[in-house]
Formats: sequence, C-alpha cells, structure tokens
Amino acid sequence: MSDRDVEVGVFLVLMAGVVLLGFGAARWRRPADPYHIEEWSVGGRAFGNWTIWFLLGGSMYSAYTFIAVPALTYGIGAIGWFAVPFAIVTTPLTFIFTTRAWSVARRHGFLTHSEFAAARFGSPGLGALVAVTGILATIPYVAVQLISLQAVLRTVGFGGEWPLLAAVALVSICTFRSGLRAPALLSVVKDVLLAWMLITAALMVAMYGGWGSAFRGAATRFAATPNPADGLLLPETGHLGFLTLVIGSALAIFAYPHALVGMLAAKDRDTVRRNAAALPVYCMALALMAMLGIFALSRGVTPADGDLNTVVPRLIHEYFPSWSAGVAYAALSIAALIPAAVMSIAAANAFTRSLYRTYLRPDATPESEAWTSRWVSLIVKFGAAALILAVDPAFSVDLQLIGGVLILQTIPAVFLGLLTGWFHRVALTAGLISGLVTGLVMLWDIPKLDGTGRVVAEHFGGSSWSLGDGRSIYVGVVALAVNLIVTIVMTWLMRAAGVRDGHDGTRPDDYHADAGDPYLQRLDELIDGLPTAADREQQRVPSQERP
Repeated sequence: MSDRDVEVGVFLVLMAGVVLLGFGAARWRRPADPYHIEEWSVGGRAFGNWTIWFLLGGSMYSAYTFIAVPALTYGIGAIGWFAVPFAIVTTPLTFIFTTRAWSVARRHGFLTHSEFAAARFGSPGLGALVAVTGILATIPYVAVQLISLQAVLRTVGFGGEWPLLAAVALVSICTFRSGLRAPALLSVVKDVLLAWMLITAALMVAMYGGWGSAFRGAATRFAATPNPADGLLLPETGHLGFLTLVIGSALAIFAYPHALVGMLAAKDRDTVRRNAAALPVYCMALALMAMLGIFALSRGVTPADGDLNTVVPRLIHEYFPSWSAGVAYAALSIAALIPAAVMSIAAANAFTRSLYRTYLRPDATPESEAWTSRWVSLIVKFGAAALILAVDPAFSVDLQLIGGVLILQTIPAVFLGLLTGWFHRVALTAGLISGLVTGLVMLWDIPKLDGTGRVVAEHFGGSSWSLGDGRSIYVGVVALAVNLIVTIVMTWLMRAAGVRDGHDGTRPDDYHADAGDPYLQRLDELIDGLPTAADREQQRVPSQERP
C-alpha cells in the first residue's frame, strides 16, 4: 500500500466515523421534546463546562484559523498576523459582553441578537434589520469554511465540485437531524485530532531547523517578490491597515449570530465566564498555525494550482508521515464542517425568530419554529456553496472580512445595547442602514490586485480601502464610524423633537440573571412601543422581591 493510499484510507475512515457520530448525536442527552427549537438550536440551554469549551473552540476557531490565516501569512507575511492580536483582544470583550447577553437572553428566552435588539429598543423592525444583516454576513463566513474544506479535499485527491457538495449535503443532514448536539459532540473529536496535528507540526518544524531557519528562509523569499507590501515586517504604510483590521475583527467576531449560539447553550452564567476566561488557550494554536504559513514558504511548498488555501494541506502531504497526514486532513475537514453547521443554525434562528415569527406567522409554535430553522439552515449552507462557486477571492479570509464589514453595523444595537438603552430606535435603524451603504459602496470600489499590483478585477477586490499614499484602512471601521455618528446625532435630534421612543422590554437586573432565576421565560410577541404580556406580569411583582 502506497503512502498516498494510507493518507486517503485514514482520512476516509475518520470521516466516516464523524458522519456516524453526527447522526448519532441526536440521541445524545435526548430531551423529552426533541422538536422544540431551543432543544434543536441551543441544546436545551443545558451544556456544561467541558461541552461549551469544545463547542466554542470548534465554532469560533474554525478553518479560518487553520487554513485561511496560514494562507495569508504565506502570501503576504506580516499582515496575516492581525488574526493573533484580534483573537487576544476578544477575550475581555467576551467576558464582559457575553455574560450580560447570556443573562438577558436566558430570562427572556432570546435565541438571537436580533430578538434582543427588538426588545431592548422596542422595535421589531430594527430586530428584523439586524437579523437580515446577520444572515448576509454569515453566508460569506460559511463560505470560508467550505473553501477550506474544498482545499483539503483537493489535496487528498478529490477534485471538482461534487466532493464539496457531497460533504455539504452530509453535514446538512447531520445538522437537520441533530441540531447543535452534532457540532457539540464532534467538537471534542476535532480538538483531539487537532492537538495531534499541532504536536506533529511542532516536531516537524524542530526537525527542519526550527523557527529561526524558517523565518530566515521566508525573509529571503519575500525579498525576491515584486510586491512591496509583503514581508516579515509591516511596511511603514501598513500600520493603519493592520491596526484597523485588528480592531474591526475583534469587534465583529462576537457580533456574529453563531457566537451567541454557543454561549446560550451554557447551563449557567459561571460556565460562560469560565470559558471566556480560558479562550486565550486557543490563541496559541492560532499563532502556531499562522507561523506554519511562514514555515511552508521557507520550505518552498507550492500550493495546488496557485490556490493559497491549499498551502497547509500541501505542507501536511509533503512533511507528515502518511498516517498522520490522514489524521490531519480529517481534523481540518471537521474544523470546517463544525462552524459551518453552527453558523447555519444561528442564521436560521435569526430568520425564524425575527422574520418568520414576527411577520409571517405570529402564532408559530416552538415545533414549527424548529422545523423552519432546520430548512433555512440547509438553504444557508448551500447558499454559501453557491457563493464560492461564483467568486474567486485572492485569499479566503477576504470573504470573512467582507462579512465583518456587514456585521460590524449591528454593534450599536447589539453590543452597545447591552450597556445602554439610550439610543433611539429610529436613529439605530438609520445608522445601521448608513453604515451598510457606506461599507458596500467602499467594497464595490476596491479593485482586485495580483501579486505585482496589477488590477485584475474592478470591484470587490478586498476589504482594505486605499488612502492613496500607500496606506489603507479596513472598510468595516470606516462604515462603523459613519454608523455611530449618524446614530448619536439622530438620537439627539429625535430626543429634541420629542419623537416617541420604543419601550425597553428589559430591566437592569435582567443582565445579571443566572440559572434558577424564577423569572426565566420566553419572550412574548413584541408590539412596537407597547409593553408585552411578560412585561405586565413582571410589573405586578414588587421590585424588592426580584433577584
């Protein structure tokens, strides 16, 4: 049996086991009512410390980490390191914001950011706009996972489009059947396999001269390229672009719908806090993967057909033992499928709760919501597959950054809304639309360049806007600044004009609720500007008796 046969054999055996485990996840901790939307989409809000740890790692540190970031450091060097500091910055943000989000969502039965925005500012219309923005931003992020999966399949030897579509179909069926339980269970397998891959990678680097040799070799290769922007150090004109990428990505990552899904599955507030505090452990894996792009460049690894997303799979093929390469391929494939599943669940929840139930079927039962979410999750995954067949980004990370431009515009309503209800609902809506329009216009006007700086396409060539003097700035930060200015100015104007604001359906103590809270409930249908039935019921309880 050849080395290639061993690689492919180990890969196929492990992936077959993953598929069977995904199907069987529906029976793991099977609830009395498996068709309830909370059971399907957030595991009944009952996962403990270890399950949440693996689930968050599986959904947040995805193929973006293990395929897209090394491809970026391989292609242009230092700028690819923006992913490491932004991952570190997210830790305090997670600790502060997600605990508050978990509490208010647990008390009101929210499953999405959009539900919270609608309740906080008394505007189902704002909630619907946040939901649509979240769905549109998530599809490119799912596409990043599928592009990475396609790169692995191509390296293994399964070229063409049918292997990717077959893999998407299998993960879609597993998600449809098992909901969040499938990615939660598979995340454990993924982390075990990835730990083995990272240990093997570290030993491989040590065997071939260590990191010093790798960085010297990469520096020599960058010096020989015609692109002035690449290299191991940022050019003097690259600092602004790097800094804004870090800030924008750090703000965006936990505004995505799927970030909330993993947290809402936690059984109590302490579980959220512990896992938020431990997330920096994954940053070490991210840093190692970023450096593997440098190592691959120094060793002269050639991507398949010029596709930089194949750099890590090709490195594995050339330098890992054949059986260990099969394990690594399986780890990378699972790292793509798990977040794709969680992201599709989150996007489906946003549609079901803020569009379907609010406007299409107000009397929807939890069971009908669950079935609607299941079908929409399929549409999201296959929509992302269609997207990657239609576009050809220079780096797959560009798709995620373009999605980040969109999701950043929900920050005032979602993240800042967790801290204050001062903003006016009309101002938030106007600000969000202004930010989206600004971001899309700027993205449209960015040309796509090749490695020599030659324009190869006129539009949607990336997410960094050139300032004309060699410097660039991340479009998402500019669009968010426009959004915030419009929101703040219009809030002052609305207040001065006496325009009626929406009713805040939350209360200060909602943001500190924990498991066992006697006032946990599902959110009734919101009526714009009026108290809900749940609000009226809570108003009957004296404030001193509330936790």
